[in-house]
Amino acid sequence: MHTGSDFGQNLSLTALRKENEQLRDRNQLLESILNSVPAMLYSYDNNNKSITWCNTGLAETFGFTVTELTGMGMEFFQHIMHPDDFALAVVAQQSFIDNKSHFGGVARIRKKGEEEYRWLLGLEVPFTWDANGRVQEIICAFLDLTHAIDTNAQISVALSEILRRQNENLLNKLTAREKDVLGLAVQGLNNKEIAHSLNLSRYTVETHRKNIRLKLKVRNTTELVAIARKIGYQ
Repeated sequence: MHTGSDFGQNLSLTALRKENEQLRDRNQLLESILNSVPAMLYSYDNNNKSITWCNTGLAETFGFTVTELTGMGMEFFQHIMHPDDFALAVVAQQSFIDNKSHFGGVARIRKKGEEEYRWLLGLEVPFTWDANGRVQEIICAFLDLTHAIDTNAQISVALSEILRRQNENLLNKLTAREKDVLGLAVQGLNNKEIAHSLNLSRYTVETHRKNIRLKLKVRNTTELVAIARKIGYQ
């Protein structure tokens, strides 16, 4: 003989089974979307740069399996990235240690077993934080720019606009006097000549140049002049 309690339990089990099926279907749909989206997606632990998850797009692009990639760290990035671009992996890691809200840019990447590099556009944002509020996990999306551009004219305009804004941001970091010093440095004047031209002491000019290098993140005069010309100094 079935009681009202039995009927209630059967109804609850039926509801749970239905909810479980719905969750399973939703998970399958989301997994299908993540693996079909035209981008390489992955997350990594920022402490050791080890990959915690990736979609099949990332694995197939770089010639690994998802299982092989899970747990790989800096050796993965060192293997796939151009030697001149590998330092970006370390810069990105430090940026999130410094609580940066995002890190983006382009880098040359190649598939395992291949020699030719392709240009990828990547954007990374914090995904999880530890109990102390420090960034723990990063989620990243890569887009292949090599064969997927159908709007060449727009790309050219967009890159010019992006660089213009970046240069303006760099220039806005400098004080008026630092801009004066930078302009004369680009013309080839040394510290003594700049000091004479601006009626400053040589020590003051040296301090300005040091501050300019720090703000523009350059290490020497050659790099300083190069980036100054990109900003618009001649």
